[in-house]
Amino acid sequence: MDDLILYIANKNYSSWSFRPWIAMTAAGIPFREELIPFGPGATHPQFRALSPTGKVPVLHHGSVRVWESLAIIEYVAELYPDAGLWPADRESRSLARSISMEMLSGFRALRGACPMNLRRPVKAIPLPAGVTADVARIEAIWREMRTRSGGPFLFGAFSSADAMFAPVVNRFAAYDLVSDAETIAYMDAMRAHPAWRSWETAALAEPWIVAEDEA
Repeated sequence: MDDLILYIANKNYSSWSFRPWIAMTAAGIPFREELIPFGPGATHPQFRALSPTGKVPVLHHGSVRVWESLAIIEYVAELYPDAGLWPADRESRSLARSISMEMLSGFRALRGACPMNLRRPVKAIPLPAGVTADVARIEAIWREMRTRSGGPFLFGAFSSADAMFAPVVNRFAAYDLVSDAETIAYMDAMRAHPAWRSWETAALAEPWIVAEDEA
């Protein structure tokens, strides 16, 4: 099998890169990481040569190019059906995919107001309209799924659904957005995962600084 090569941007800032990286790493799927740091405007000329969107992440697998975080996860799940990227039973799998798509397409107020930044000191900010509703909906998702599965992750064991929400864990912490004990318990489980710790360690060591309105 040809090597999987995952092209990503800065680990400190690139939430979309984080999602497939932590999913694949947590599942023990072998791949090569190629990091290209953001330039001005949170882009880079090399991105255009790698992906038709001119953005990362993008996965190269021989002649195959797969872009967009969730599409990458689905592609790899097909290559490694026994890796546990999605829950084993059909109902849980349907829920995991539904909430992953909700994360992919929604919560724009939260994402716009609170960019991922693993080096950011914890500090609250004035919240634009819509952020509170986004936070409440995400907390409700986490609570429902963990109650249903028994935790510690959304579907018991770590899955791609957790990967899709991983950047939100940083946002909730860095911008001091939540205080509910159940929410914080899930965040603690996520931040204790070895894959999270590996990404965070690398992010904290990065030399690059990107303005929050660019990342």
